Amino acid sequence: MAHLSRKTADSRFTWDDYRAWPDDERWELIEGVAYAMSPAPSTKHQTVTGNLFSALLQQLRGKPCKPFIAPTDVKLSDLDLVQPDILVVCDPAKITPSHIEGAPDLVIEVLSPATSTKDLREKRPSTNASG
Repeated sequence: MAHLSRKTADSRFTWDDYRAWPDDERWELIEGVAYAMSPAPSTKHQTVTGNLFSALLQQLRGKPCKPFIAPTDVKLSDLDLVQPDILVVCDPAKITPSHIEGAPDLVIEVLSPATSTKDLREKRPSTNASG
């Protein structure tokens, strides 16, 4: 990716950098480090995610909390942007037309062999620190 090569080893990417990248690329930023999203999830992953989202949607119907499913951008800070598999936001002020601004009330990651190391090692501390 050409836009990633413009940063030096010491520099960090920001929300503004991320917003300038092509829409057809999926990235997450954790402490300013860009992580390419893996290829499309497996059908098993999507089935589990879909079932969990459906159950949350039914349970939250008529309540102020709203569930979202990936890819939904969650801006935790200028250097931290993630796309959890499923998230729930109860504060409507955090919901913008383009993304969630701040930590969700609930985050669910469906672990897959291709993503579990990043989800548990890099992503988990980032989301815990912000919420």
